[in-house]
Amino acid sequence: MFANILLPIELSHPGSWEKALPMAVRMAGSNGTLHVLGIVHDLGASMIASYLPPGFEESALRRMQTDLEAFIDKEVPKGVTAKALVHHGHVPEHVLVAADEVNADMIVMASHPPNELRTFLVGSNADKVVHHAQRPVLVVR
Repeated sequence: MFANILLPIELSHPGSWEKALPMAVRMAGSNGTLHVLGIVHDLGASMIASYLPPGFEESALRRMQTDLEAFIDKEVPKGVTAKALVHHGHVPEHVLVAADEVNADMIVMASHPPNELRTFLVGSNADKVVHHAQRPVLVVR
């Protein structure tokens, strides 16, 4: 079907992958590659970082890589080619960067149900990706 599918997930929130993963697997088919993206969130101000132990970010990135590989082993059906991909920073921005990096034919991602107040105040990552992506995005609810 598609050669490269990007699936951004939040490992601690099954809602970010429970419905999106089966769809991404179908889109990749037997010949495509599923790129499972985990993003270590940027903590923002350097003042916050000063309270963290030395090497915290590097440790978080290594842990994310290990956790994504375990997720792939457990959740991705056998016979599907899947690779773990780790980024660090602002979620929508790095979804788009990762899509370029793997030359994704499609981004498949979950979105929470609409909530006018939450969307007005914060916006959703899926909404930001849809509005800025230069490739197809499939939002799964």
